[in-house]
Amino acid sequence: MTGSLVSIWWKLKGWKVSGTFPANVPKMVIAVGPHTSAWDIVVGMAARKIIPIENALYLGKKELFDGPFGWFFRATGGTPVDRFSSNGAVQQVAEKFKQYDVIRLAMSPEGTRKKVDKLRTGFYYIAKEANVPILLAGFDFKKREVIFGELFYPSNEEEDFKKIKIFFSTIEGKNPEKGMQHLS
Repeated sequence: MTGSLVSIWWKLKGWKVSGTFPANVPKMVIAVGPHTSAWDIVVGMAARKIIPIENALYLGKKELFDGPFGWFFRATGGTPVDRFSSNGAVQQVAEKFKQYDVIRLAMSPEGTRKKVDKLRTGFYYIAKEANVPILLAGFDFKKREVIFGELFYPSNEEEDFKKIKIFFSTIEGKNPEKGMQHLS
């Protein structure tokens, strides 16, 4: 979507931003949730333009980038990860942080649009391995808000995941029944 189309869509749909994006922090993992719908991608790409968020990337399986639509995934900020590499996914992605002066990697703590019983930990360990902070970002479809929470460095996994679950427990995704309210 071009910038003006994104702005029109954003205004017509009534979306707004709550909190502040830390533009002065050049490298981070953005934990985005709840991930309950393909519409999350549209809201995320629009927010990236509206705020703006420089060099915001997302992960995709390597096979998506090898196919005929690989150009599309790259053009929209996708970066491939080889799930079958002997070099684990966490290590592969942490290495990407060394390749850029500015990189903001958006990842879903759920890792899927389905309802989950527990959060995945890849985003957390990527941030820890790359020595970058995690920014909590919620897409609240009920309030039509992109909500920025705390920016923190991973330190105590148990305590960190408590605050992550608390943050996302109040945010209503496009399909609320798939959200994270039950995890806190």
